[in-house]
Amino acid sequence: MIPRPAGGAARLIPALDTGDAARAGALAAALAPHCGVLKVGLELFCAAGPPAVAAMARHAPVFLDLKLHDIPNTVAGAIRSLLPLRPAMVTLHAAGGKAMIAAARAEAGKAGAERPMLLAVTVLTSMDAAALAATGVPDAPAEQVLRLARMAVEAGADGLVCSPQEAALLRRALGTGPALVVPGVRPAGSAAGDQARTATPDEAVAAGADWLVIGRPITGAPDPAAAAAAIAASLPG
Repeated sequence: MIPRPAGGAARLIPALDTGDAARAGALAAALAPHCGVLKVGLELFCAAGPPAVAAMARHAPVFLDLKLHDIPNTVAGAIRSLLPLRPAMVTLHAAGGKAMIAAARAEAGKAGAERPMLLAVTVLTSMDAAALAATGVPDAPAEQVLRLARMAVEAGADGLVCSPQEAALLRRALGTGPALVVPGVRPAGSAAGDQARTATPDEAVAAGADWLVIGRPITGAPDPAAAAAAIAASLPG
């Protein structure tokens, strides 16, 4: 399983959110010297499939962000199918419940020391209190994040995906045990886009984040490699 980053560029996970496999490959080659992990999400995986994971893994370990969410047997089967790709990290929705997370962990465990880190997604960073309430959850995002995080860790998740605004809360409540992978990170002056709960890279690390997922501020920059290098240079470590 991938170790926690010591700091600096190793904390950075650029999001290769594109349906163009050639562009993703070019970005991966340019960004790999300035990061620790590369993110393959739904857009790239749906467009290019498992070969995209193998292609990106030639440059850096892969964070496979598929947010699996189904009945326990189906999610366990999905993990079984993904193991040959040897991703460093795989996400699943904490809202799938304890049995689903436990089934995923049991299946991942069959890969032994090479198994991926399983990360439970709590509340999407695009959601604010109003959006969460519209789904039938009346509590504030932080309360729901903590509720799901406790359950996911008890079920065997290795870490959590949360917004930077909940990172400090989770560290206080759960200690240093779970890894925290934090999207919704925006360098000062960057547009928030569709992210509702954000912070700067320094703020996210200070709050307890291990890895920072940053997409458009890097991939949408005129020089993505320079943007990634500047962010990496600013990170503690």
